[in-house]
Amino acid sequence: MAAAGQILLGGGGGSLSIYDREVLTAVTTSASSLSFVGSGFIVLCYLLFKELRKFSFKLVFYLALSDMFCSFVSMVNDPSNGFFCYAQGYSTHFFCVASFLWTTVIAFTLHRTVVRHKTDVEDFEAMFHLYVWGTSLVMTVIRSLGNDHRNFGNWCWSQTGRTGKAVHFITFYAPLWGAILYNGISYFQVIRMLNNATRMAVGMSDRIHQSDGRPDLKALNRWGYYPLILIGSYAFGTINLLHDLSEPDHKIFWLSVLDVGTASLMGLFNSIAYGLNSSVRRAIRERLDSMVGPERFRRLLPNNNTRLRNPQQESELVALKIQDEH
Repeated sequence: MAAAGQILLGGGGGSLSIYDREVLTAVTTSASSLSFVGSGFIVLCYLLFKELRKFSFKLVFYLALSDMFCSFVSMVNDPSNGFFCYAQGYSTHFFCVASFLWTTVIAFTLHRTVVRHKTDVEDFEAMFHLYVWGTSLVMTVIRSLGNDHRNFGNWCWSQTGRTGKAVHFITFYAPLWGAILYNGISYFQVIRMLNNATRMAVGMSDRIHQSDGRPDLKALNRWGYYPLILIGSYAFGTINLLHDLSEPDHKIFWLSVLDVGTASLMGLFNSIAYGLNSSVRRAIRERLDSMVGPERFRRLLPNNNTRLRNPQQESELVALKIQDEH
């Protein structure tokens, strides 16, 4: 999110003009606002709809909560004093690290449930919190080493010098790409397991047709795109950091724009991919049914009525139904 781009660009802050910094500020604020709205919507749905308060969606709630706080702090990008500058930089770093760590928790939960056939994932909730918040805190504390936050007009810059950039790489981008690798391997194994199980079911029963399993497989294959959210959000930030390390006196403006823009949109991407699933849509539909009237609402959404009633599409996290029923 915005933390990655905002914190990273500090090393080259002096080489950017006032207009460049204003553009970066506008991009960060706009993109972070979208992420704040998206993640806030998921948090609100979790609090309003009791039927969503299951363990599978609780993990998505924690992810959205981290994104929401990271987006909020990133939107406030006009620090008036040194203390606020420090608080802004470290808060965005803490919550952005927590955000991608929660995606590893979701990947671990799915992998343990589907591949290892374990039903004890809820017992790990306390450990999940210790892992996410504890690791985020440690990374944030380590990041304070070699840092120098400065207020350049409308921007709170940090990471001045090679040492600061190296520390930021160790405390943010190294664990980030480790999380991307872990998520990719986990989702690959989950999808492969479910695909194999579906093929076996089709082959063992003449009553089951290949076309019957395809809608479910399409929903499951979407999991394979989840690691791409982190890649798309932070690829330009990684390139920007490596460029800063190699040429600290030369800042590429368009790369900086892509850096802060894509990183700040991660909360929006997560809210759509992880949170806006069929369970959420059905909960919203049922609430609108009770408010507007079912007959009137069916006339407004005739196609969605049949699709949302499909019991096999109640949740994109179908693999966690075992835990949710206990």
